[in-house]
Amino acid sequence: MVERHGGAFWFEREAETGTVFFRFLLPLAAPQEQLETSSVVRNESRPEYYDFDLFQASAQSRSLEDSKLSELSFTVFDTETTGLDPANGDEIIQIAAVRIVNGKLLRHENFDQLVDPKRNIPAITIPIHGITPEMVRGQPTIDKVLPAFHQFAQDTVLVAHNAAFDMRCLQVKEKVTGMVFDHPVMDTLLLSAVVHPNQESHRLEAITERFNINILGRHTALGDAMATAEVFMRLIPLLAEMGIHTLGQAREAAQKTYYARLKY
Repeated sequence: MVERHGGAFWFEREAETGTVFFRFLLPLAAPQEQLETSSVVRNESRPEYYDFDLFQASAQSRSLEDSKLSELSFTVFDTETTGLDPANGDEIIQIAAVRIVNGKLLRHENFDQLVDPKRNIPAITIPIHGITPEMVRGQPTIDKVLPAFHQFAQDTVLVAHNAAFDMRCLQVKEKVTGMVFDHPVMDTLLLSAVVHPNQESHRLEAITERFNINILGRHTALGDAMATAEVFMRLIPLLAEMGIHTLGQAREAAQKTYYARLKY
């Protein structure tokens, strides 16, 4: 990490007292770099990494480890939320998904549902996702929506961009809904880092630009799910060129990336 940021650390000893210590140095960020970082946070609307174990091995993931990516069925999904802290009260207000089966994106076989969070939607978030309190009023609550989504995703591999955040949103609702999403999980952010390790950004906008994919409805759950599915479809042959053909190989490669080691 020190080398990555152009820093250094030295082991030193004071001659008079004999005290030993480490001197740890990191370069000061320039004002321009700080502005760029702030811009990324505003545009993304969510942290890129979350403290959730994407690589936990369930019985289903172990049984599919040797299956080829080109032969599996995937549910590519996205959530929109009231904020960035699902463990402390932020709620899902929309969840959407599309399927990939036998290497084909089934655009018209999708799941798209608004959710009544039973709490206020902060005004500052509405310009990002476009969901107003009036739109969710009277919609099904999460205890009705997640069982339906669980059934939609049954016997598939879950795929999301920055999947740890979305999986955290599902995980915190296990007790309320009785739904445990123990599916194998693939993250297009991590897979992008596998195939393009030298790229500075693996945000969804940056990846779609590299692949010349148009995002229709950015920061809507269905729009982001569709864009993520398009990205995933393009990543599979690039992974194959690297000798990564199976689910197990892809998950192992993703786990080794720099981004998978970041926890917040």
